Amino acid sequence: MNTNRRKFLGLALATATFAAIGAAAANAASVEEIKSKGTLVVGIQGDNASWGFVNSSGKQDGFDADVATLFAKELGVKVQFQPLAVANRIPALTTGKVDILFATMAMTEERAKAIQYSKPYAANTISLYAAKADAVKSPADVAGWEIGVPKSSSQDKAVTDAVGSKATIRRFDDDAATIQALISGQVKAVGGNQFYGQRLDAASAGTYERKIDFLTTYNGVGTRLGEKDWNETVNAFLDKIKGNGELAAITKKWMAIDLPKFPESIPNIPFTVK
Repeated sequence: MNTNRRKFLGLALATATFAAIGAAAANAASVEEIKSKGTLVVGIQGDNASWGFVNSSGKQDGFDADVATLFAKELGVKVQFQPLAVANRIPALTTGKVDILFATMAMTEERAKAIQYSKPYAANTISLYAAKADAVKSPADVAGWEIGVPKSSSQDKAVTDAVGSKATIRRFDDDAATIQALISGQVKAVGGNQFYGQRLDAASAGTYERKIDFLTTYNGVGTRLGEKDWNETVNAFLDKIKGNGELAAITKKWMAIDLPKFPESIPNIPFTVK
């Protein structure tokens, strides 16, 4: 390839990149624009009970749906849910396909480079789930196992960090596919959130149990980097529902636990736009 050809291709790539960034910026609406429009498009999980799922009536339901509905009410607009696969959550936000993420977004340093997190509003314990008949007391006991996780999820990172050198990590599109992989015998265990026990028991009562807790993560609302209006509006809303008991009621409803104590800060994960 000659020099002129390389320069041309480089210029074409740069032009395409700037065009994509410009298109995303054009699609991104401010808080006031959403209020004028009258509809908030929320990115959410559609198959991860009890965080976000489509119920038997075909409506979006779950913990995140309840919190997002309250937020839309706070803005005085209607809520429109856009169910997203785990790996598609951040791209949907950054390209302007959704206005905001209430999508079980565990707060990680890597994600904080791509999106702006709010203050935490939920806690999530990541654990290993396997058959009761399989004796597991420590990570060393899963050597040689195949373990399923939803790709690009907090479970993926937690399980890979903890046992990836000992076991084979198999990545599936979402939580439902990961759970089905365990039930169908494709994997010997799965890395799941605190609701996996309920879902596995519903599919095969008494067969599976939680074996090892890897870590507790915190979930934040996701907005685009640099959008101070969204970040400040969301944080003010979260402070309000933490203070008036509404978040505690939603937590009790879906998780059957009291509202957790949230950290004031997490290293390298800012809660506010400077």
